[in-house]
Amino acid sequence: MSIIWTIFIGFIVGLFARAMMPGKDSFGFIITTLLGIGGAVVGKYLGHAMGIYKENDPAGFFMSLLGAIILLFLYNLFIKNRVETK
Repeated sequence: MSIIWTIFIGFIVGLFARAMMPGKDSFGFIITTLLGIGGAVVGKYLGHAMGIYKENDPAGFFMSLLGAIILLFLYNLFIKNRVETK
């Protein structure tokens, strides 16, 4: 049940991140879910570096959202711009 819960929360976080970032991102269910799960990983390490989380604490919703927004920003900065110029 933990994997299903992770996928569900990852999808919700990915949807929120896509809604908060300007521009058109036509991602499907899988990429949106991976964006949210990756955001949780980035948010956990960012929170750990800032001293918010301890070693085994999971990332909270807002840090996961912040991590997903960072990943989406990096995607738009590096990948999307490169594809549009070719």
